[in-house]
Amino acid sequence: MMSPDAIRTKFATALSEMYRLEAPRYRDLVDLVRTVNGEVLRARPDLRKQLEDSGELDSLAVERHGAVRVGAAAELSVLRRMFAMMGMAPVGYYDLSVAGLPVHSTAFRPITEDALRRHPFRVFTSLLRVDLIEDKALRAEVESILARRSIVTPACARLLDLFEEKGALTDEQCAEFVSEAVETFRFRPQATVSMAVYRKLSAAHPLIADIACFSGPHINHLTVAAIDIDAVQRAMSAQGLDPKDSVEGPPARRNPILLRQTSFRAQPEPISFNEPREAAHGMHTARFGEVEQRGAALTEKGRALYDRLLDKALAAPKELKLDDVFAAFPDDVEAMRRERLAFFRYRPTEKGLRAAGEWAASRSVEELLGAQALSAEPITYEDFLPVSAAGIFRSNLDGLAGAKALARASRTVFEAALGCAVIDPASLYEAAEADSLAASLDALGLSRGAAEAKERDDFRR
Repeated sequence: MMSPDAIRTKFATALSEMYRLEAPRYRDLVDLVRTVNGEVLRARPDLRKQLEDSGELDSLAVERHGAVRVGAAAELSVLRRMFAMMGMAPVGYYDLSVAGLPVHSTAFRPITEDALRRHPFRVFTSLLRVDLIEDKALRAEVESILARRSIVTPACARLLDLFEEKGALTDEQCAEFVSEAVETFRFRPQATVSMAVYRKLSAAHPLIADIACFSGPHINHLTVAAIDIDAVQRAMSAQGLDPKDSVEGPPARRNPILLRQTSFRAQPEPISFNEPREAAHGMHTARFGEVEQRGAALTEKGRALYDRLLDKALAAPKELKLDDVFAAFPDDVEAMRRERLAFFRYRPTEKGLRAAGEWAASRSVEELLGAQALSAEPITYEDFLPVSAAGIFRSNLDGLAGAKALARASRTVFEAALGCAVIDPASLYEAAEADSLAASLDALGLSRGAAEAKERDDFRR
């Protein structure tokens, strides 16, 4: 029986092959990022070793995430079932209506360290908020259009039912499932509506037209990982790939935090319309290629500091640079750990293991780190930033430069459509940090409780 990780790997590979054929400029972007990454690694052998030791070097060659948009609750629910077969769970709730986009989202992704290492692919999935369409007649028309379509093939639906009934599929059935699942995300340039309807929905909001006017939730972008996203941004400009004006997310740092993203701008693509008498043609702009660079996952304290600085930067005069505002966020790994700004993964060192059982039970975590019996490295942020996601979306849809907030979040409605609660991302990082520390102390022959009690006493003193 094929494992969920193996199914996810096959699916991501097939999706990548399909999108590279559909969007040749994305294939050019993949080649460019691979070249820049190679140059950085040759210049930084220390970074190469760090990536090799963490098991992240091989994952640079595969897509990190894709993004799709669905229109109805039933469509979101069937994607949840589909991604569950691939070992992907809904993590995080993202309200993009505050940035003028009539959608809310989650990210289907692997949730364990081992699964992420086997294949890190995830899908940022947005659901249209039909309730934000002010024109009641237009809202009813959108609902009617969406009710007429089915986004999965009959064979895919059959295999989903079979998997949920039996709990597993044979290798042959899994291969068929991957082939059928990819069809859900293929771009078909034949709109399911007339030109007049397309224009009406596009005038209401370009996202509504992109979501409702086609036969399914086509991939609107795939994303490759960069080691130096600023170098990629410069290379994109030099090679005429038309990048967006700036990199979304935190400013460049020696020790990256959270997520930085950029993309080339979506290009108009020819489409045809569903007209009763004669063929009609037009252009649709929505699909693009993206690059990401991930850094440390932040604690609640660290995220609060990040959000305060982001708000300050957004309200600051144009002459005040983002770098200047974010100088208040420590750019030192040890400072981030001591100040509890980021989550860390602990490991026993060779020195510590050689003397396992000899460390005094009263030693604190700080003392173990100081004695080089224990090491700590930042846990990588595996999720998304709503402001950055909205910025990427807006830059790749016509007419959204001045988009304003539409409404407040509606998480309960989203989870009802999804069919389950979304997972809190912070809980995953907290568990990863706690588990790594417990396993490390156990390997050193120490009690975690004693070490933490000593650390609390030191802190009180």
